[in-house]
Amino acid sequence: MDAQEIVIPIGTSQITGNLTLIKNSRSLVIFAHGSGSSRLSKRNQFVANILHQAHISTFLFDLLTKEEDEIDQYTRQFRFNIPLLADRLVLVTQWAQNNPETASANIGYFGASTGAAAALIAAARLQADISAVVSRGGRPDLAEDFLSHVQCPTLLIVGELDYEVIELNELAYSKLHCTKELSIVPQATHLFEEHGTLEQASLLARDWFVKFLSNEPKTNSL
Repeated sequence: MDAQEIVIPIGTSQITGNLTLIKNSRSLVIFAHGSGSSRLSKRNQFVANILHQAHISTFLFDLLTKEEDEIDQYTRQFRFNIPLLADRLVLVTQWAQNNPETASANIGYFGASTGAAAALIAAARLQADISAVVSRGGRPDLAEDFLSHVQCPTLLIVGELDYEVIELNELAYSKLHCTKELSIVPQATHLFEEHGTLEQASLLARDWFVKFLSNEPKTNSL
């Protein structure tokens, strides 16, 4: 089960991702991270491995080009450019929809930090093309103007000790009109670094995707 490196051109540069396909899977989760993380993040890879065990394929993508990321390390100007991140996520999704190996998959988004806002905006824009969204320690409030347009089932996961982000998620939750759930992971802070908390969050995400990505398969399979 090796990941394929996928490169998508962006002007004179490119964005890069790792696509892991599970044989006969009907589901694909595209990861949208933020706040200085990357497709090589151990936390994201941990979540992806949990999804693989549930027969879900994954696509971990860096939404910034190498040049943008280098600038962002100093200025942080791109990680909070939510419209840009959402545009890139839509582009990655369209690539997956046109790729023969993933075209028939039910697509979900897993967003963390500012990537959660990008995931919700992309889901609002793509409507029925997206089957589920999970936000882990995310900032869905940054997608405020789009929340009422999200159609797919959405799960917001927050650490019990991440007090400010809980409030922001509660605000966003109140503006979602889709099937939704807000789950609080006990004893967890923002990055779910406490023992067992990342696993709890990952299992919540897995169960959500299993429920909403696998129940209405498309005509073909991966």
